[in-house]
Amino acid sequence: MPDGQRDGSGGPLGGLRVLDLTQFLAGPYATMILADLGAEVLKVEAPAGDWSRALPPNFVGDDSCYYLSVNRNKKSIVVDMKTTEGLDLVKNLADRSDFLFENFRPGVLDRLGLAYDDLSRRNPGLIWASISGFGQTGPDRSRPAYDMIVQAISGGMGMTGEAGRSAVRSGIPIGDLSAGMFSVIGALAALEERRRSGKGQYIDVSMLDCQVSMLCYQAAYYLHSGKNPGRQGWGHDSIPTYRGFDCANGTSLVITANTERMWQGLCDVLGLERLKEDPRFVRNEDRYTNRNLLWSLLEEAFAGHEADHWVPRLLEAGIPVGEVNTLEKALSNPQITERDMILDLDDGAGRAVRVVGNPVKTSRSAVDRHGYPPALGADTAEILRDVLELDEDAAARLIESGAVRAQIRESGNKEG
Repeated sequence: MPDGQRDGSGGPLGGLRVLDLTQFLAGPYATMILADLGAEVLKVEAPAGDWSRALPPNFVGDDSCYYLSVNRNKKSIVVDMKTTEGLDLVKNLADRSDFLFENFRPGVLDRLGLAYDDLSRRNPGLIWASISGFGQTGPDRSRPAYDMIVQAISGGMGMTGEAGRSAVRSGIPIGDLSAGMFSVIGALAALEERRRSGKGQYIDVSMLDCQVSMLCYQAAYYLHSGKNPGRQGWGHDSIPTYRGFDCANGTSLVITANTERMWQGLCDVLGLERLKEDPRFVRNEDRYTNRNLLWSLLEEAFAGHEADHWVPRLLEAGIPVGEVNTLEKALSNPQITERDMILDLDDGAGRAVRVVGNPVKTSRSAVDRHGYPPALGADTAEILRDVLELDEDAAARLIESGAVRAQIRESGNKEG
């Protein structure tokens, strides 16, 4: 569909439409980014709904906080794609869309009768973004994958945790979220190319590929030296004063004293001025060679006070530092709250939820109002009428056939 054919809805992506066939996390996170930037996102759900709607332990009404965290600013239509009418309806929506996002296992949509080659012939400008665990090619293409699986296989988990102890997964689901972000980057790159060629294309994003790309310099170190880096723990492979330290009363902080000036300042703040002249620590190379001894000296000093004693003193000395915060402390940080990174969403019918916001700030075309995540099928009738331009009788026949469902879930007894 040519750019600019529809009226914009605000935001830099206003006027663009996304057909969202995704569920759970990676795909919904990607389409929420596009929705936050102004695109119209039509979330197509099976009659049972996105699986994440029922994920415990926290709920607002019938919908989980997990679902609510990644589905704002969207519209929900319930379609049974196992019916001929439902499949045709999805094809018709794709004809009227700029993007199609899906995160089915490779081959599933082909077996349903929904294939990129067919839809691109109908809508040559369609940009199809596919997110899967291992990609559309390769020996593991059909292997099931979740976030923790790709963290492990990529090698990233093998570097996470303390030396001599078991590997741990990242507390943030970086496998899912990075795949969502890379799929948005790919789709927007394809959109720019479409402005020149007039043609859409297929975007193949593998969660595993995304994780491998994020190995970055660690991969380069291994490919050059042949040495596995092992668990990283608090530290850094090259800079001994790029590290975390425990402080008094269970608090912790991290410092990145990367330059000689910062090293000198660190010694002054901690009362370890003698180390500046100690030949074991004079240069970064010396500190690296003797890092275990250095760490024990720094740990002893930091243990004398809580993190909030050290942070302002280190900042005053020009040393980058950050306390290791709980979410309670992080999400009340004025730096975070004043940049609209906490959103209050309200559906107007008594349901409300607080979620994290969009980190992309635009100077002229920001979306400053955010819609509560849609109830299951809440927008079915609107989409049939306004997008597919069906009259009431045609819409009623689709509903009666079971191909679609116009439904708003009532509040349940679940509490969060």
